[in-house]
Amino acid sequence: MQEILESIKPAINSSKLIKINSRAIDDFVNSLKDSDFEQSEFNSDTVISSNKQEDHIGYMIVYNTINFCYWGEPKWTIKYKNEYYDGCAGLTRALVSAINDSYPLLDPNYLADLPEKDLANILKGNIEIPLFQERLLLLRSLGKSMKKNFNNSWIKVLEKGNYDAVDIVKTLVKYFPDVFKDEAEYNGHLVKFYKRAQLIPAYVAHDITKLGLTEIKISNVDKITAFADYKVPQILRKLGIIKYADELSSKVDNLIELSAGSNEEIEIRAFTIKAIDEMTRKAKIKFKQANAANIDGIIWFKGQVKSSDDKPYHRTKTIWY
Repeated sequence: MQEILESIKPAINSSKLIKINSRAIDDFVNSLKDSDFEQSEFNSDTVISSNKQEDHIGYMIVYNTINFCYWGEPKWTIKYKNEYYDGCAGLTRALVSAINDSYPLLDPNYLADLPEKDLANILKGNIEIPLFQERLLLLRSLGKSMKKNFNNSWIKVLEKGNYDAVDIVKTLVKYFPDVFKDEAEYNGHLVKFYKRAQLIPAYVAHDITKLGLTEIKISNVDKITAFADYKVPQILRKLGIIKYADELSSKVDNLIELSAGSNEEIEIRAFTIKAIDEMTRKAKIKFKQANAANIDGIIWFKGQVKSSDDKPYHRTKTIWY
């Protein structure tokens, strides 16, 4: 989204903490293969069993309402089919299990007054999931706004956004500000990220369409930016695409928490978007299907493969990612 790219410029232009290495971007683009663009985090374990488009759109919106902040010691983990999952892999499976167990999570009426004990059961793991109360309030807020503005129809959210990725994001931000208005102030400038809001049209356009779960076509997906979170900047740094100054490196590597909305945190997110934008423009020369969403996805999937030389991701307690 152009307004996101414009809004991050003050952070990019003022930063003395982060730099982008163009040569490392070239190395990354040269390493890409067509098969890299086919990856998806959704499969039979992580999508609901339903033949209704409405349900799958609702699932994506509900999931991304609480798709944030999984880190901690120990990390929140659930057991599913005798395997253990953490992070978003754990959340998707927890939601699928709950819906299969007849928790009506796709009913806005239920969400609007979601019982705390129900959500605690749904997200039960080795520890309480971080920011549990925030997740509870966001789901309730989502349900109330769905009742008030969309007659409880998830597809009407996409319809209100003209089935256009940019307009869908604007719709989510406008009608669900508690949930999706991912903005910050940087030295007097408003910076926009909209990470989880952008994931919704991206998932509809790529993931659930690829699985044959919807026939809805979303336009302008190429205008979505990167989904600025923890894992993507971690891997961009590992690849040498972004480089932290010693001061920031020391904080991140020593697991010193960065405050939500601090200049350091905003700059990490801004440079994530800027780097992915540059990577995408170069990748498009070789791959017509390249866009910021799938380049971001390729980087994110690299982050799911752990290795001994991994450096930490930055720590920030936030509902936005």
